[in-house]
Amino acid sequence: MTNVNQTEVSEQKIAEQFLTFQLADDSYGVEILKVQEIRGWEPVRIIPNTPSFVKGALNLRGTVVPIIDLRERFGMPVVEYTPVTVVIVLYVDNADSSYVVGIVADTVSDVMDIKLSDIKKAPDLGSQIDTRYMRGMYVCKQGMIMLLDIDKLLNPQEFSELSKVV
Repeated sequence: MTNVNQTEVSEQKIAEQFLTFQLADDSYGVEILKVQEIRGWEPVRIIPNTPSFVKGALNLRGTVVPIIDLRERFGMPVVEYTPVTVVIVLYVDNADSSYVVGIVADTVSDVMDIKLSDIKKAPDLGSQIDTRYMRGMYVCKQGMIMLLDIDKLLNPQEFSELSKVV
């Protein structure tokens, strides 16, 4: 019985679950433990004097949640939101604080178990996405998935400025 528990603990350390989603024709993933919930797109309250990638804020059961459009954050072409556009609500740790933020994605794909040894370092190929936002890359049958480091989507200064107006 003890061996089974030790095996389960070992397996947890060598793999993590990721929620995968689409932006344009690319696949991305975030740690499932960071995901609070997934919501359909709904209009948000506009927040003045914020960067264009901050679409506004939602009142989520009494918590004001800033909504970030990853397409704009990553410098991708902006598209209109559709009925399949989603907001992934995430827990983020930034500097000495934690907060909740929503990210806009085109669609949610799947939850995947990924071995940590299969996560490759993100190459700096001059892509549209700054590699500081990336935890790494995972190659599978469906293609390449860029795994994001959600805790780095907003730097401490951006978060501080955003928290003043939200």
